[in-house]
Amino acid sequence: MDVYADGVYRFVLKHIKDKDAARDIVQDSFEKMWRKVDGIDRSKSKTYLYTTAYHTLVDYTRKNSRSTSFNEAEFNQYGHTKQYSDLKEVLNMGLEKLPEIQKTVLLLRDYEGYDYAEIGEITDLNESQVKVYIFRARTFLKNFIGSMETVI
Repeated sequence: MDVYADGVYRFVLKHIKDKDAARDIVQDSFEKMWRKVDGIDRSKSKTYLYTTAYHTLVDYTRKNSRSTSFNEAEFNQYGHTKQYSDLKEVLNMGLEKLPEIQKTVLLLRDYEGYDYAEIGEITDLNESQVKVYIFRARTFLKNFIGSMETVI
């Protein structure tokens, strides 16, 4: 299971930007998984771990009132006008402006490589909802980045 620890840590850290809290959430996720190890299908252990980490993350953000609304982001509400030379920096800024659920499904899909069904299983959404959230998140980021002249 240590093979997945770095990926889960990156996933959690992208959400909360607190290294200590991210480590705690990962540790809690492994502990919860260990308690149910006998009932977990070995082939689904990675998905189970990410699901547990996701739900622990949601509980943490609700408890600490640091989460943004789970509502949809207004596409034209955010943007930037500065000149940037680092696309990654701009993307990270845009990610921070996304609603938590959109950020979660986008990170699971584009950063961790999960397919739509696995993301749905992790987040308790159906595949259609996952696709819609990913589409909206990508559209928001596209609009946030604006024209490539701003990035270069």
